[in-house]
Amino acid sequence: MKIRLALVSVLLAVSGCGTLGKGGGPDVTVTQPPATPPPSGAKVAATIISAMGGGLVGGSIGAGLSDAEKRSALEAEYKALEYTASGQKVTWKSDRSARYGEVVAAQPYRVGSQDCRQYTHTVFTGTAGATARGTACRNADGSWTPLT
Repeated sequence: MKIRLALVSVLLAVSGCGTLGKGGGPDVTVTQPPATPPPSGAKVAATIISAMGGGLVGGSIGAGLSDAEKRSALEAEYKALEYTASGQKVTWKSDRSARYGEVVAAQPYRVGSQDCRQYTHTVFTGTAGATARGTACRNADGSWTPLT
């Protein structure tokens, strides 16, 4: 009987229950990224990029990047947060230098009424890479705001 109870408990724990929160704290629910892929070849709107407040690339990993490289990096951050499945890489590359990067977002989750995702951004300069980690939450207008 104890084995049966333990087995049922384990199955319930891994059966896909979406609520991660514990009593007393905010409700946290795992969600799926939007099914609509990004428009092919389209640039992300400047207002959505500016709402990211520099994103992770606005920190030390973005030091030395040109404005164009930072924009490409921010677009990759937005695309990773908005459109990709957990663990999928979104890459960007500079047109004029050996700098490039990749952004990987984790599984989306919900805090209250906001969808949030943890993510990493690695910027490579030549053979060396620097990685930053952060979390961003989606606003009602579709923009993402990094949490500080």
